[in-house]
Amino acid sequence: MDTTLLSADYQQLRGFVAVAQALSFSRAASAMGVSPSALSQLVRGLEERLGTRLLNRTTRSVSLTEAGAALLARTGPALAELGEAMLQARAGREGIAGRVRVHASRFAGELHVLPILARFGRDYPDVVLDVSLDDTVIDIVAGGYDVAIRIGELVERDMVAVALGKEMRQLAVATPDYVAAHGVPEHPRDLLRHRCIRWRWPGNAAPYHWEFWEEGWFQVAVDGPLILDDKQACLEAALQGAGIAFAIEPKVREHIAAGRLVPMLERWSAPFPGHYLCYPQQRHMAPAVRAFIDAVRRGA
Repeated sequence: MDTTLLSADYQQLRGFVAVAQALSFSRAASAMGVSPSALSQLVRGLEERLGTRLLNRTTRSVSLTEAGAALLARTGPALAELGEAMLQARAGREGIAGRVRVHASRFAGELHVLPILARFGRDYPDVVLDVSLDDTVIDIVAGGYDVAIRIGELVERDMVAVALGKEMRQLAVATPDYVAAHGVPEHPRDLLRHRCIRWRWPGNAAPYHWEFWEEGWFQVAVDGPLILDDKQACLEAALQGAGIAFAIEPKVREHIAAGRLVPMLERWSAPFPGHYLCYPQQRHMAPAVRAFIDAVRRGA
């Protein structure tokens, strides 16, 4: 039997693997740079050639059939190996090249990504860094990202995680004028009587509950006249005297030293795991991704 892989075979298998891994035609199509309809035709063509259904489709979900799961188990690693071999061949001929998709929270990006961009661009001129900086908690693999940087408590269990720097803590802060007018809370629960500047996770309906430590972590559902979905905006509002903000200590350290902000409730502000660089476990890593990971670790 002729087992030669034709160009059409490769495209159909590549399309099937992309959909099977993302369990979404739209996400897979976006990652491949094709339309969902074109991707659907590729998968349908493969199913017709094999004479079996590989995916169960509804208007809301995609799942693997038994045959599809078996095919993914064999072809997924094989295609990854083929792609890695091609990247390594290209790297050996032209130097490291390719695209690296990175997702990081805004503050993690400020600390660990933005400072290395110029140097990385000089060292790897043929690598395209596609960076998303936002505080949304996403599924790294489903989103098509190669690497993410997030705080330790948000690292998915099946990810490789590398610590970047020390533990961090959050501080409640306000201006001296606010303190003069409203006083200082003696316990975190006293915040319920204060004008707090609340932050909402992007994509969440309810604001974040402030977290403190007293023989264990506990939350305070603070109240206040201002809700924002950007942490920097919360800090700016506090600097204007709008109320008490809850911010990562490195972001407010300079303002505290200059007397622009007053720290509160430090006794209950315990450290927590800081930023981690995380990525999916894989047998072979694209040289461009490895170069970015190494650059971030050197700069940490």
